[in-house]
Amino acid sequence: MARTFSFEFFPPQTAEGVEKLRATRRQLAQLEPAFFSCTFGAGGSTREHTLETVLEIQAEGLCAAPHLSCIGSTRENIAALLDRYREAGVRRIVALRGDLPSGMAAAGEFRYANELVSFIRERTGDWFHIEVAAYPEYHPQAKSPAEDLANFKRKVEAGADSAITQYFYNADAYEHFVGECAAIGVDVPIVPGIMPIANFTKIARFSDACGAEIPRWMRKKFESFGDDAASVRSFGLDVVTALCERLLAAGAPGLHFYTLNQAGLTCTIWERLGLGSRDRE
Repeated sequence: MARTFSFEFFPPQTAEGVEKLRATRRQLAQLEPAFFSCTFGAGGSTREHTLETVLEIQAEGLCAAPHLSCIGSTRENIAALLDRYREAGVRRIVALRGDLPSGMAAAGEFRYANELVSFIRERTGDWFHIEVAAYPEYHPQAKSPAEDLANFKRKVEAGADSAITQYFYNADAYEHFVGECAAIGVDVPIVPGIMPIANFTKIARFSDACGAEIPRWMRKKFESFGDDAASVRSFGLDVVTALCERLLAAGAPGLHFYTLNQAGLTCTIWERLGLGSRDRE
């Protein structure tokens, strides 16, 4: 079975950002990914920019997968977005619960991602391939691993076709999670999310906030480089490439790169992995 490789962007907020993302996209499009996903922003804060970015990607003849979030959404505005995306020929959606921004009291009309998945299915049938999120190291707000697995299973039962994981640097966590899913009858493809490392300080801060563990040996090695950006980049490329190699060798159904709107590191990892058209969806 062909594996699915994809790249994630966030919607730019400025004219300069739009031009920068176009250049990134041109570079990454040469790798012929299955799709480019585009994030939604906390509470749908970037909704219009997401729509603009997705429509531009589609107009370029590429496949876009917009994120849709429960937070701050109503059935009416989600329905309008689904109609607009369908008209543009979009065939893939990433359906998420999303994070509640500080100061926001109510989540919206959808409380959980499985409710959003159900709504998309009821409204559009099988038009969209629906991706959902998975958490190999468990969602930071989950009361227990069992609860987190049950939540994931509900999303699949609601109609999700496949999943993309939160990024991680511990392959054992992913392999254990996939095994646990299989044990409870969840057999959709679970594609690992891959976060290249350019700036360790930023990645460490973000990882602490979202519950992605950086193994102690990695953290200590990165910290030892201090402000030596070249060493951080070199070691980051080594560890992330090795992680990808292990995941693919173990049978992972593809890779989803969190590009942060940059092409360089992702292209280098891709080249090191020797990925070719035979591997793609």
